[in-house]
Amino acid sequence: MKTMPETMGESDVIDLLLAQHAMIRDMFDEVEQAPRDRRGEAFTRLVRLLAVHETAEEEIVHPYARGKIDGGDGVVEDRLTEENEAKQLLQRMDQAGPDAPDFTENLAALRAAVEAHARSEERYEFIQLRAHTTEAERRGMAAGVKAAEAMAPTHPHPGTESATKNVLVGTPVAMMDRARDVIRQAMGKKH
Repeated sequence: MKTMPETMGESDVIDLLLAQHAMIRDMFDEVEQAPRDRRGEAFTRLVRLLAVHETAEEEIVHPYARGKIDGGDGVVEDRLTEENEAKQLLQRMDQAGPDAPDFTENLAALRAAVEAHARSEERYEFIQLRAHTTEAERRGMAAGVKAAEAMAPTHPHPGTESATKNVLVGTPVAMMDRARDVIRQAMGKKH
């Protein structure tokens, strides 16, 4: 089981996001394997990580990719289309809850979409981004991702879960909005 602190040491945004992709795969395993009475809790942690991860990519990585890589606008638009489809399914799953009769089927569809999206990012965006940005730029981008990541522990830690719930509660869209605020603050951007 990977936990968030393992990625906190990463100073390159690409390495950080690759580590998050691995954690997301692990968390899908955790939700799939959770006993029925623990599935909701595991799913909530997955939703938090997905919300933070996708928001960080939208706010930090995609803007760089648009300006730095060959065909950046097209690459980013393709990723945003994939993200939007996954977000819609995630929203429907969140509304229906983990006890919905089609939860397992939808979870498999979500996992397939998220993993295909991650492979596309790694192949079409991350490789080019690493080649067309400096270490300093990637360290700067990592700071914003880390700020958002701190909001979404992947494993409950005694005494911290209630504080986290206050920050990341509600719908996936609400979580993404809060993550966006934290990222923009960390990156020194206006809201």
